[in-house]
Amino acid sequence: MTTGRARHHSLNYVELTVTDMAKAMAFYTDAFGWRFNNYGPQYSGIASPDHEGEEVGGLLLAETARPQGGPFVLLYSENLDDTAQSIVAAGGRILQEPYEFPGGRRLHFADPSDNELGVWALS
Repeated sequence: MTTGRARHHSLNYVELTVTDMAKAMAFYTDAFGWRFNNYGPQYSGIASPDHEGEEVGGLLLAETARPQGGPFVLLYSENLDDTAQSIVAAGGRILQEPYEFPGGRRLHFADPSDNELGVWALS
């Protein structure tokens, strides 16, 4: 995840849960010409087609697809703590408090319809 074109509260990164990494990478490469940054057997980043080094999404290996069966959408924030407060004030629920990861900090939340999304920020 990079901030090259990231905008506050905009869609930034889409993470897809897959049950077979090799098949998924082959499919997306063949169907759409996607390139990947492979981080090992559990995760591959989806490289941006027009910004060398940037990623627009990722493939996460799991035994089964997400229970609700959809992609995991991540938004970018310039201030994760302020965004967490805004989520709660607007009627959302924080499902996973901010935590550190190699690209910065991240949280998970549920919207009023119970869709789970994430927000990330630089540390």
